[in-house]
Amino acid sequence: MNETHYTLIEHLTEIRRRLIHAMIVLGLAFGVLFYFANYLYQFLADPLLSVLPAGNQMIATQVATPFTTPLKLTLFVSFLVTLPYLLYQIWAFIAPALFRHEKQRILPLIILSCALFYIGMAFAYFLVFPVMFKFFTETAPVGVQVSTDISFYLDFVLGMLFSFGASFQVPVAVWVLCWIGVTTPESLAQKRSYMVVTAFTVGMILTPPDILSQTLLSIPLYLLFELGLIMGRIYSKPVNTALVEASNDA
Repeated sequence: MNETHYTLIEHLTEIRRRLIHAMIVLGLAFGVLFYFANYLYQFLADPLLSVLPAGNQMIATQVATPFTTPLKLTLFVSFLVTLPYLLYQIWAFIAPALFRHEKQRILPLIILSCALFYIGMAFAYFLVFPVMFKFFTETAPVGVQVSTDISFYLDFVLGMLFSFGASFQVPVAVWVLCWIGVTTPESLAQKRSYMVVTAFTVGMILTPPDILSQTLLSIPLYLLFELGLIMGRIYSKPVNTALVEASNDA
């Protein structure tokens, strides 16, 4: 372990410095993307706009929402763009306090988690949203004009994107549970049937009530669980053994 010791004030100073760096980068990203705010919203709304009946369009029911809604989306996109740098700042702060074997595992864990979060959101946007919005528009009662408010649409879509990004963290969760000794890959492998039920339950909750969109989420979730088992078998090690090795390294 790093032999450098820091006082409480030095820790707080380091946290403040890294927070300032993160906020500056986030602000720069927001400043660059602000010009493209309306284009970003148009891109996000395309899965719905492409399936709306001819003549239908989205609406804004509040005076300020045509300005504030793309602004809110721009802040969200800025966060996504700078997420690797934000995670790096967190990593740089905690890394000096970690053992060598912990660094070798946690850094790939952070990178994998970030990548899976992006993949989950891309999966939702390109595969699930077209099916979902087509289902919603086609099941509207006769005489009902589908004209979604832009603010409500943004809140719904951002919630879905976060849900899918979080759902794709299954391999990371399985890996961590096996690594810290809470369970073992062999024990989880014996519970595959429960995972199948869980995957389809999550798919049923997060997607519309049609079998296609539910399957589009449930099958990837189960495959991610299997990926987590593979990672657990490769990288998991009893916690006590790891601590002994770490003590020897120190």
